[in-house]
Amino acid sequence: MENKEDILRRGRLAAEKKKEVGEFTASIPADRWLFPSDLLVDKAHTVMLARQGIIAKEDAAAILKALAAIEQEGVDAVNIPAFEDVHMAIESKLIKSVGENAGGRMHSGRSRNDEVATCIRISTRRELLGLMADLQDLRNALLAMAEDHKETLMPGFTHLQHAQPTTLAHHMLAHASSFGRDFERLADAMKFVNISPLGSAAFASTGYNLDRELTAKLLGFDRPMDNSMDGVSARDFILDLTSRMAIIEVNLSRLADELVLWSTSEFGFIELSDTYASTSSIMPQKKNPDVLELVRGRSGTVIGHMMAAFTIVKGLPYSYNSDLQEVTPQLLRAFEITRSSVRIMTGAIQTITVKKDEMRRKSTMGFTTATEIADTIVRSTGLPFRTAHGIVGRLAREGGNPSLADVDRASVEMIGKKVSEMGLTEKMVEEAKDPWSNVERRSIIGGPALITVEKKISSERKKGLLDAAMLSKLNDSLEAAYRNLDQAVRSMTEGHS
Repeated sequence: MENKEDILRRGRLAAEKKKEVGEFTASIPADRWLFPSDLLVDKAHTVMLARQGIIAKEDAAAILKALAAIEQEGVDAVNIPAFEDVHMAIESKLIKSVGENAGGRMHSGRSRNDEVATCIRISTRRELLGLMADLQDLRNALLAMAEDHKETLMPGFTHLQHAQPTTLAHHMLAHASSFGRDFERLADAMKFVNISPLGSAAFASTGYNLDRELTAKLLGFDRPMDNSMDGVSARDFILDLTSRMAIIEVNLSRLADELVLWSTSEFGFIELSDTYASTSSIMPQKKNPDVLELVRGRSGTVIGHMMAAFTIVKGLPYSYNSDLQEVTPQLLRAFEITRSSVRIMTGAIQTITVKKDEMRRKSTMGFTTATEIADTIVRSTGLPFRTAHGIVGRLAREGGNPSLADVDRASVEMIGKKVSEMGLTEKMVEEAKDPWSNVERRSIIGGPALITVEKKISSERKKGLLDAAMLSKLNDSLEAAYRNLDQAVRSMTEGHS
């Protein structure tokens, strides 16, 4: 039976779409995501059409009032599955509400191609700003943890082997730096997202005298895209963003992996909150870090969405192809996973119990002070570092707590001389074996010494405030644009019944 409300198929296409075809071509989750953005686009385009004299102000007022009613009723009221997508569902409901003589004019000078492209960018912008805010919360949680553990000793690792003493603050600040770069990458991505395709029409623009600068301004874009073919075809901003989210997920995965390891009996560095753990269905003693394991695992899912987006786009000729419909869900799902993963990690960090004594006890296991002993030999005797490295390497065969006599013996084996006769003292050896002395000696930029860590925390907090101000400015700019759009809509509807 023919669907008389299907305003798109009634002309060129005689046969009704089969249910199976409709289900195959549907993209309901993405359409629901785009619903509020489509209404914004419809409003801005209608205001512009009326101001340009392309449609009568009376018709524009009727359209805008009907759009307000649709917005009030919500996405479920437009019955997306009955149409090809949310855009046609909204337009069909609009025409049913105000009649085709008025409602049928809204799409003048516009194609679904530029409409969809604009809606995707608006929805993307919303998610992007949300993800940036989520990252701010995670960075703040890491800084708070670092502040609390500036003097909490722990072993640092290379190759997952005990390497040198450091502090938990130094370790957490490494992750804070990483997520800070992630924030910068997202902020940089906005310039590629925030340009308007609206007015590009199908791909060759339109003969109507559209004011593209006006619609761009009303929708909060920086400017219109200056090539209409590029406007409807470009999805490189999605490739860019999914790449940046994949990097965030990899950084989250690395942190999650460490926390999973640290929560084991073998490490015993931390205990996760019960909120972020589960137990076994058969082993009642178990406390499993499955929430963080899922954070780690879902990094692969986001990388998969990134690869899917790249693979879909790579072989497409210009301009629009329906393959692009498959790209949007990759972006949406990447946003959903990445944002939830960041929030989960923030909560886990905020609720972790740190086992300071165990971290301190293991800070010297595996002869982690060996490098400082070698450096002390160099400073006190003038021997080359490589020679000192060899002497201490011999000591490492015997364990990790050498006396001056042990160092002398290894030195005689190595160079035929005692280092004690060259300036090394027992006090120097004992100090070199002290993990906190190891940490405090490393006070150059980027080191774990208390003064350096405090400077880093202060620097990160200042940077965080600047980033928060920038994020607030971006949000304020969009809110101002939307207020202007609302005012334009009110001005056009006032006095029209």
